[in-house]
Amino acid sequence: MAACPFRRSIASQLSRVLNLPPENLIKSISAVPVSKKRPVADFQLFVGSVIENKSSDRSKPDLQLQTQRLAEKLKCDTVVTEISTGPGTVNFTINRELLAKTVLQQVFKDGSEYGIKSELFSTLPRRKIVIEFSSPNIAKKFHVGHLRSTIIGNFVANLKEALGHHVTRINYLGDWGMQFGLLGAGFQQFGNEEELKFNPLQHLFEVYVQVNKAAAEDENIKKLAQDFFRKLEAHDEQTLLMWQHFRDFSIEEYVRIYKRLGVHFDEYSGESFYQEKSQEVLKMLDTKGLLQKTIKGTRVVDLSEERDLSLCSTVMRSDGTSLYITRDLAAAIDRMMKYNCDTMIYVTDKSQNTHFEQLFQILKLMGYQWAERCQHVSFGLVQGMKTRKGEVVFLEDVLNEARSRMLQNMASAKTTKELETPLETAEKIGLAALIIQDFKGLLSSDYQFSWDRVLQSRGDTGVFLQYTHARLHSLEQMCRNGQPTDINTACLQDPQAISVLQHLLRYDEVLYKSSEDLQPKHIVSYLLTLSHLAAVAHKTLPVKGSAPELAQARLRLFQAARSVLANGMKLLGITPVTQM
Repeated sequence: MAACPFRRSIASQLSRVLNLPPENLIKSISAVPVSKKRPVADFQLFVGSVIENKSSDRSKPDLQLQTQRLAEKLKCDTVVTEISTGPGTVNFTINRELLAKTVLQQVFKDGSEYGIKSELFSTLPRRKIVIEFSSPNIAKKFHVGHLRSTIIGNFVANLKEALGHHVTRINYLGDWGMQFGLLGAGFQQFGNEEELKFNPLQHLFEVYVQVNKAAAEDENIKKLAQDFFRKLEAHDEQTLLMWQHFRDFSIEEYVRIYKRLGVHFDEYSGESFYQEKSQEVLKMLDTKGLLQKTIKGTRVVDLSEERDLSLCSTVMRSDGTSLYITRDLAAAIDRMMKYNCDTMIYVTDKSQNTHFEQLFQILKLMGYQWAERCQHVSFGLVQGMKTRKGEVVFLEDVLNEARSRMLQNMASAKTTKELETPLETAEKIGLAALIIQDFKGLLSSDYQFSWDRVLQSRGDTGVFLQYTHARLHSLEQMCRNGQPTDINTACLQDPQAISVLQHLLRYDEVLYKSSEDLQPKHIVSYLLTLSHLAAVAHKTLPVKGSAPELAQARLRLFQAARSVLANGMKLLGITPVTQM
């Protein structure tokens, strides 16, 4: 990637002066973030990070003095035209024409792999990764929490795949448990075949609400529900058929909704798959002496340090049936055997933190060392997401609301062009708006949802990213005179052009940061800055009406910005629009 020849060149000079291998220095040399206030250097070395490793004498002179001394030993060359110092840093400015030439060449040569082919990732081992995300409960609301799990899981999977890992995406449905007893008993009373075919999720949810209400007043219904679930666990043919019916219809509808989100799964699994295997897990726990019986007759695994049951996890009910955690244990062991993966990642809200801590702990007690490589990516809650009709029940409501509000905004905007597919465009912009709003902060933070803020066209929103992409795309369409390959980089020396180039230089570091902590906010903030810089450059560096040589160089710069913007948006799960 563009930054690489520069980092490598700086590292090899530093390596001679510091007597350290250049490989150890690469990650200490970082691209400098663009400043609105003043021109900045292109790269900086944090001296503390390399001197500490190096210096063995006890009387360490002041860091600033060491920084000065180091800078004095370095020389400018054909790549670096200026060396200066800051607080604890040595700053390097790259030859301006070389900067423009290298960055643009690299963006177009690497295409969708720009930033990923960087040597920051060169030692990254390729892994097999299983990611479990979305995982709604059949017959219950597919609510906003599932939306977060779906888009966050999709981002993690996209990022891992882009970095060359082999990723398996699993949707682990809540398709077993006592709720099915209620649902089965309820459907026999309140269900309707026609409605089930027409709108399965809505209808099953309505039946579930009705039967819950009825069960609260009538002990008999509770008994019917328990009977239904017991029959289900005993594999009674009629009961199983009915359950399968609910499951198939629901999955069909989910697949359609996921398609709107641009999300796919390699496997639809579910708790139901592990109800028998969870009995095997209980036997294993018993054999290993990890299962203890309580006064109530339940079975628990003791997780306390003192082994005094002060912290334990219940894995079996008193009637011998399995629990959610038992099925999760069975699922983890089964996946490990099936996929032989290096890492398993679970994406759920933070209310399940304890559940996953206990899950990984029990697996370790059972002797599964790979539990160390399991990871829970947790996220906060969203408050206040409502549609015009009131509370959000289904994800579909949110998508429809985003689309219709976006259509309205597009219709009232003066700049909107006549679009061939306004519905599709509004859907893509609405989804971008939801994703950017969700990914702007730390995933673990709760946030207050607001439609007005989400769908603003100015400011740091998904609408602004889409708008920038569409604008840069139409600039390319307008200047359709083939792809300018040989451009005169002397034409890209304006501060606004340099700022865009410097920002493109940093893309690999931002990807590296997100790959380390799995937080999308680094990429979001990078793309928003890129869009702001491109907007300023678009105003001050006109393509139309400029001399051909100048116009071609500027067009190439805007094409590079659009290419990187599109790459980043796709990683986040956003489909860039070309008109709006």
